[in-house]
Amino acid sequence: MGCAAIIVVLFPRFFFRNNISGGIEGYVEILGFSCILLGQIIRVSARGYKAEHSRESQALIQGGPYQIVRNPMYLGIFLIGLGVVLAVFKWWAVVIFVAVFIIRYIKLIYKEEKKLLSLFPGSYRDYCKKVPRILPSLFTITKLDISEYLPIKISWFKKEIGSILTLLLLTLLVKSWEGIVKQGFGFYIRQSLWLFLTFVLFTIFVVLLSKWTNKRDENFTDKS
Repeated sequence: MGCAAIIVVLFPRFFFRNNISGGIEGYVEILGFSCILLGQIIRVSARGYKAEHSRESQALIQGGPYQIVRNPMYLGIFLIGLGVVLAVFKWWAVVIFVAVFIIRYIKLIYKEEKKLLSLFPGSYRDYCKKVPRILPSLFTITKLDISEYLPIKISWFKKEIGSILTLLLLTLLVKSWEGIVKQGFGFYIRQSLWLFLTFVLFTIFVVLLSKWTNKRDENFTDKS
């Protein structure tokens, strides 16, 4: 990653997209930041759910985000990285990112699967038959309630809010660098306003998800 960062910094015009407002470029940037935020929600949900239900790695987790994919945290990381590439880099960089992601994580995923298979031989085989490895099924997503597969608690979100904001602002800074050089730092401040509004909407969505999660947990407790 360090070598990649150095290469990008040395040849910015080769990797970075021109700072063009409007048109298809604007839609791609919106898609990029949307992927970043969606990836953050999935990652926070997966990490928080695992922390509360793994019983110190003694239980096989099959609920929450783990009922739509077996590796939701890696799915979240993939969407975050893809979002950064779409928001900042040229189109062909997506191919490089996907290739690097596969090379970096496929071996790690297989290693973890082998370990889980040794810990939970019967139940993990059944789980693998029902749930895809990293890309969710559209049928499963539409069939389930969102609070079932994306549970969120405010305490989980608070732990990650600093890293989420830092990533968004750094991505915006890189994307706006050409405009900053030409028009000054005020350009970055103006660009940050729409990102701030987007983050407010994102926070509202997280709060709603947390309320749905709490309500679902309360209903489950009452039924129990």
